[in-house]
Amino acid sequence: MQDTVKKNSEHARSYYPSSTMRCDGKRVFRSQAARDAACVIDLDPSVLLWRCTTVRIVELDHVPDFEVVYDNGATVLVDAHDRELQADLASMEEATRRRNLSYRQMSREEVYDGFRLKNAKDLLRYGNYVVPLGDRLRLLGALDANGSMSIFECLNAFQEVKPVAGLASLILNRYLEVDLDEAPLGPETTVRRIAP
Repeated sequence: MQDTVKKNSEHARSYYPSSTMRCDGKRVFRSQAARDAACVIDLDPSVLLWRCTTVRIVELDHVPDFEVVYDNGATVLVDAHDRELQADLASMEEATRRRNLSYRQMSREEVYDGFRLKNAKDLLRYGNYVVPLGDRLRLLGALDANGSMSIFECLNAFQEVKPVAGLASLILNRYLEVDLDEAPLGPETTVRRIAP
């Protein structure tokens, strides 16, 4: 009975942040490390969409953390770094290759080194905000006129929604781009418009 309660409480846990941008389907994370890996995947500009635990590698009795679809047409099954694999990496790669897929396990460094994860979590906090047309047009017009602006300068364009939430939403929805790796996002961070 105690084991059942423990398993149910583990499944009921939610991991921060709660919002996602390109997750297709139910959001079920095995651990905080898997959620952190998903944050990095979510803000990868080459990712079209990703899903949680949808594909089973039957011959190895393994369900990877994510199925990730890239803009080049590749589909990759991905595990977070904390996943203990029942088979060796070569067997995982061969089993997925037979399905015309690829497999990889993200390294701890890929997720936690640098500033990408921190910046991703800061932005995803605002994932449920919608920017009104007026604010979007003001900011995109200003960026068209200036080429690029600092975050501090961009915040002045927002009149209808909270400025930081609006800016984060436009970055998450790929209207704007910022460097997520160089440093923590700050007032001096350069913002550019992504070409439509």
